[in-house]
This record gives sequence, C-alpha cells and structure tokens, in this order.
Amino acid sequence: YFMTIPEAVSLVLMAGAYAKGGEIFVLDMGEPVRIMDLAKNMIRLAGLREGEDIDIQIIGLRPGEKLYEELLIKTEELDKTENSMIFIERDEPLPLEEIQVKLDMLHQAIDTEDDDAARNALREVVPTFHKPEEVNREAMKSEEMKLIKEAV
Repeated sequence: YFMTIPEAVSLVLMAGAYAKGGEIFVLDMGEPVRIMDLAKNMIRLAGLREGEDIDIQIIGLRPGEKLYEELLIKTEELDKTENSMIFIERDEPLPLEEIQVKLDMLHQAIDTEDDDAARNALREVVPTFHKPEEVNREAMKSEEMKLIKEAV
C-alpha cells in the first residue's frame, strides 16, 4: 500500500479530530500495489527500459519481512465516520484485571532476558499477532501468489 506523506498525515490528523478517547481508527489505504508493478512504473517514468537500461532483481525476503500486510478490514466490525477513508473499530475494552495479567506475563518474559520468551509472551497476550513466517506460509497458498509464481 502506498500513499503520499501528505495523504497519510491528513488521514491521521482527521482521525485525531474524530477522537473522543480510546477509539481504534482504521484507515483505508486504498488498493494494494504489487512491488513489481511499482518497480516497472518507476523505471518507465524515469525514461528507462527494463531489461535494457536497468534490471529488476528479485532477491527474496529478508528475515522478518512479510509477503503482504494484514489489515483490519472486517467492515462488520467497523463504524463509518464522515470521511469514507476513516473507520472506527467497534471493540470492547479489556477489563483492568485482564490487562494486568497480560502485563505481568510480559514483564516476566522480559525479566528472563530471552528474546524467544518475550516473543512467545507477546503472541500469548496479543491474539492477532502472527509470526511473519506464518503470514507468508498462508500467503503462499493464495491465488494471487500462484499467479505471481507463474509470471516470474
């Protein structure tokens, strides 16, 4: 997803104006852009020719990189705002006791000074947190990825 800095700042400022306290805002980032298409367009816009003036090299994923971004777009769980690109997640706040239990788990993991323990605790307290490898494994099963593999 790509948007200009002014576009992003404008959405964030508008969301801030809608804030009453504690809301989670979801911003519509538009349609996803394939990085290969972006690279080809950048080459063309620079007046160059791919394969002749400049090559595109596919180097693969680096550790921690994901094939796609997971976005919160369950529209049945979002409330609309006056701006069609800004939504508010309808979410129930956690009870303070549950927050304290989760914070205690994180503190204990941090005290071990073990990165894996901290990551595991984070996954335990944030149910929507997924390892990049898990996200990529699921992405590889998608129809879009099958088409990309065929094109490359």
